[in-house]
Amino acid sequence: MTPSTPPFTAASIVTTLRAAGCVFAEDEAELLLSTATGPAELAAMVERRAAGLPLEHVLGWAEFSGMRITVDPGVFVPRRRTEFLVAQAAALAPAGAVVVDLCCGSGALGVALVSVLPRAELHSADVEPAAVRCARRNVGALGTVYEGDLFAPLPAALRGRIDVLLANVPYVPTEDVGLLPAEARVHEPRVALDGGGDGLDVLRRVAAEAPGWLAPGGSLLVETSERQAERARETVGGSGLDPRVVVSAELYATVVIGTRPRCP
Repeated sequence: MTPSTPPFTAASIVTTLRAAGCVFAEDEAELLLSTATGPAELAAMVERRAAGLPLEHVLGWAEFSGMRITVDPGVFVPRRRTEFLVAQAAALAPAGAVVVDLCCGSGALGVALVSVLPRAELHSADVEPAAVRCARRNVGALGTVYEGDLFAPLPAALRGRIDVLLANVPYVPTEDVGLLPAEARVHEPRVALDGGGDGLDVLRRVAAEAPGWLAPGGSLLVETSERQAERARETVGGSGLDPRVVVSAELYATVVIGTRPRCP
């Protein structure tokens, strides 16, 4: 903002954001005003948001499960619907649970889960260096974040010990990625969105290896779409886990849970 430009008001920010196509312009204006440290930063934030940068990247954080999670530019933004997956995991986890968060992105899922579990042990991993850097800041002393592809970077000592395996894998079919809103398609890493031809390629890889990593009675939890749910359930069940599908109509969320049998 140049010295001759008048300072932004709430009304002028709303007008600017509405013109840019922001549906919740009033709410976003309030967040921008409360986050900016001064007029120059506010002007820059409004400009970035009006240009199409995701609100969470502009703010530098996303609200998830009642927490503020740091989200850097180029890192996948945790969605509110995924809070349902975390709630399902919390209901399954024993005290002192060993939790692994694969495809962790910002680390939001693991952080939200262990924050409500006593004495939990958290291990998170992602293949994207930017996501790993971001997750390490969010996870902090709560656990350890590894860089690498799926299970590859995890310590071998975790085999057969994982009580809760969170895997928010990409599940958008390749041909549908181009149909996503520009906020996701342009500003989030494709590897966090593209699930292959039918959207289930990464899930297949996770499900194939999960039984060897889960403790007896441990569970794999993955998010998917409603139309993919049955195939995702079959994929998880085909790996030897006991599968089920749970749905939240309120959050428009579908989660497949696969539990390792306690007895062979």
